[in-house]
Amino acid sequence: MKNVPLPALIIFGLLFAFLLYNASYTVDETEQVIITQFGKPVGDPISDAGLHLKIPFIQEVTRIEERILAWDGRPNEMPTKDKTYIVVDTFGRWRINDAKQFFLRLRDERSALSRLDDILGSETRNAIAKHELIEVIRTTKDRQPDRDAVLVDAPGNVGVLYPITKGREKIEDEIFNEASEKLVDFGIELLDVQFKRINYNESVQQRIYDRMISERQQIAERFRSEGEGEAAKIIGKKERDLLKIESEAYKRVQEIQGEADAKASEIYASAYNQSEDSVSFYEFIKTMETYQEMLGGDSTLIMTTGSDIFKFLKHVDPDSN
Repeated sequence: MKNVPLPALIIFGLLFAFLLYNASYTVDETEQVIITQFGKPVGDPISDAGLHLKIPFIQEVTRIEERILAWDGRPNEMPTKDKTYIVVDTFGRWRINDAKQFFLRLRDERSALSRLDDILGSETRNAIAKHELIEVIRTTKDRQPDRDAVLVDAPGNVGVLYPITKGREKIEDEIFNEASEKLVDFGIELLDVQFKRINYNESVQQRIYDRMISERQQIAERFRSEGEGEAAKIIGKKERDLLKIESEAYKRVQEIQGEADAKASEIYASAYNQSEDSVSFYEFIKTMETYQEMLGGDSTLIMTTGSDIFKFLKHVDPDSN
């Protein structure tokens, strides 16, 4: 070794370092490694974290994620069993549990996400098509809604929940179970599938809004009719009480006037019946008052000379002042 030139040692050292670098690789805690030789996997997947060796230049390292991965599906429009078109947005969680099978079938995560789109999208569409809209929306079976007291007797189905047999969670389980079986062949373990958002189609939205408006109008009409009925009762009671008060007041007025007339007549009779002169004077006064009422204005009065009312005019001297 002492006779080996220094440049050769340096070259040999660099070559050894290069070979060692190409033959070694590290595995992280969050990944697993497939060793391929001429494009084909060799041996079992390596998931132990640390430094490992391989045949340089011949074998290649393919790294595969070992953590839980997310799948976020695209919103798709699909019909329910009752022919209501809705837009369903779904998401899920998955991981690679068989790295070798995953590599042979899909190679990378991009291909895996594409296959997840196909399988989960298809199973979601099948599940939605087999159930009515209320089953897709609702989750709690036999749920009793809190209803306002004023809506207890409201017409139609205002404030009433339709019964369900499964609910959204059961439908999500159906999608999960069907898709999980199909993904096993790809080395994928499906962990969870859920609906992220469910929206109505635009045409369906307008029908829903119209129905909501119609229900509110029914409630408003009910309130208006009840209010009008109460108003009619109040007005009727008011008019009845008013007529009763006016009748009692009129009766009392007539009683007072009758009592007053009787009292006045009694006073007149007592005053003018004291003597013959007072009787004549009373007769004269009343006749004058009658003349004043009869002869006022442009009145024309025709009577005989023998009339009782004319007797005071007979004694009038026309030449007297």
